[in-house]
Amino acid sequence: MKSIARTTLILVLVAIVVIAGVAVVMLGGFYQGGTQPSKEVKVLVLFDVGGRGDLSFNDMAWLGAEKAKNELNVKVDYTTPRSVADMENILRSYSESGEYDLIVLVGFLWTDPLNKTADNYPNQKYALIDASTFVNRNNEVDILFREQEVGALVGVLASGMAKSLNANKVGAVAGMSIPPLWRFHIGYLFGIKYFELKTGYNVSLLWQYTNTFTDPQVGYNTAWQMLQQGAPVLYGLAGYTHVGMMDAVVDWNKNQMGKAFAIGQDASQEWYAPEYIPLSGAKRVDVAVYTAIKMVVENKWEPGIKALGLAESGVGIWDLEGVRTFAEWARDVGKLKDYTVDEVVSIVNQTRTQYIDSSTWAVYNELYQKIASGEIAFKDPVSVDEYNSIIDALINGNLNAALFKGSI
Repeated sequence: MKSIARTTLILVLVAIVVIAGVAVVMLGGFYQGGTQPSKEVKVLVLFDVGGRGDLSFNDMAWLGAEKAKNELNVKVDYTTPRSVADMENILRSYSESGEYDLIVLVGFLWTDPLNKTADNYPNQKYALIDASTFVNRNNEVDILFREQEVGALVGVLASGMAKSLNANKVGAVAGMSIPPLWRFHIGYLFGIKYFELKTGYNVSLLWQYTNTFTDPQVGYNTAWQMLQQGAPVLYGLAGYTHVGMMDAVVDWNKNQMGKAFAIGQDASQEWYAPEYIPLSGAKRVDVAVYTAIKMVVENKWEPGIKALGLAESGVGIWDLEGVRTFAEWARDVGKLKDYTVDEVVSIVNQTRTQYIDSSTWAVYNELYQKIASGEIAFKDPVSVDEYNSIIDALINGNLNAALFKGSI
């Protein structure tokens, strides 16, 4: 088994800073312009411990902040904690300084430090992204995602691809056991079971927490084990760790071990290996960050909890225009060497057409409409026991156990 030799990937996203001011505009359709502030607003973005270069979660947060910097005339600084243990002290130090109009906290791991800090600095505004303290504070807004919705759509498509490969298993390489990943797990398994209900084709799920978002070697090893166990379609839910999963899928194919595919998440990751990554789930962390900054810039602060899903264009599946945008970024920093942008888009389109048949897309579209219209809505587990209970029920074929509204 090959070890990870593609550590230069980090440089791809780091280098994108040079061109993001132009390229981020191309995402379009999700951002709305606002009035310019009377003074320059200063924003601090505190990344999760994974930091920049994960090709997904933290990098999407950076994109949203860069968009705000370029469009809304704000000053943005960035910091990454070295460890979870450092988070509280870092947050207290920046809060005490009073330097920033808004501190953006990226990821669930900031929940506890924020709970221990926010009440001591009532004049400091905080935006917690992808998590909630579930405490009502005038200086805190929490922006969540309904990950179950994108997970369910990916589950349908992954099952369809597995069927096209005559396989009965799919996998997921996940990061830590935290609420956003619980929601992904519920959605992914729901989509798999929904596909089974509609087609009669049984697919089982291999789900593995790696307990890290920063170790691609662990992602590689976990993915390789799943491939050996007969799961040729793997969903990456582990930040930089699942870059290793993508490398494992590439090597599996190139070593002629069999046909296998990876599915990316958050950013469009198809460009990395378009022959083997035909899909990426979209989780618009950039939209969440931009939305929080915009509230401060326009003096329209709205504390509380906000949730973004399909209806708000906060989650979904990246279409070919999204694939093109991220491929152009890779090209512009000199990392897209084996393909042109047009070739990436063409290969992805051809792979989707070949391995996702019309009946799978019909199931996908039906489920999409049920979710986007509000006909069905997913439960949001508040404890690990509730999460495990929902997963157990789904495994046994009870799709309604995952829903708090509607039924299947």
